[in-house]
Amino acid sequence: MAEENPTEVNKPAAPAAAPAAAPAPAPTAYEGYGGDRFRERRGRGRRDRDNDGHDGKSDELVEKVVYINRSAKVVKGGRRFSFSALVVVGDRKGRVGIGLGKGVEVSEAIKKGGEFAKGQLLNVSLNNSTIPHQVLASFGGAQVLLRPASPGTGLICGKTVRSVVESVGIKDLLSKSLGSKNAANVAKATLKALLQLRRREEIFKARGIEQRLKKAA
Repeated sequence: MAEENPTEVNKPAAPAAAPAAAPAPAPTAYEGYGGDRFRERRGRGRRDRDNDGHDGKSDELVEKVVYINRSAKVVKGGRRFSFSALVVVGDRKGRVGIGLGKGVEVSEAIKKGGEFAKGQLLNVSLNNSTIPHQVLASFGGAQVLLRPASPGTGLICGKTVRSVVESVGIKDLLSKSLGSKNAANVAKATLKALLQLRRREEIFKARGIEQRLKKAA
């Protein structure tokens, strides 16, 4: 008769294995940043920006790049390039500004030109979708002639003049560029011509005729 092994008889049974835990759900795109609290904070930030007058005002401005120039400086190690950008900014409601920005990169020059133009916005007198009267202005060697047009005519002008008058809000115009074709001079001559515009009411008020007409009536 075989002898029993006391070690095998008194050995306790192995405990049952614990069930495997269910895998955790994958976090959503927002849970890693705070979940609902992040969404609420982000939504509140958007509302604050929408209610801010400066943000709404900047969104209405139209920015157009008229001309980009590249210049090179010869140094001992080679040539160093820099860029200048002429930018026109307007709200299409009678205000426009021109800025010239310079920088090592094109984007930097455009940004500087846009910021300078936004700080130099000027009011222009308009007559509905056109200008009140004919005007001629010159800057440097460039001359620009602007004439009013009937509704539906459109903008009959060159690229540089079109960029300026579109930013102001003019939709019907006849123009002629005389003399130099330099983009900077043409744009500045166009702005100078727009600043010379006066409506009939403004002229009467400056001469004191408006009060006389009211007394006569």
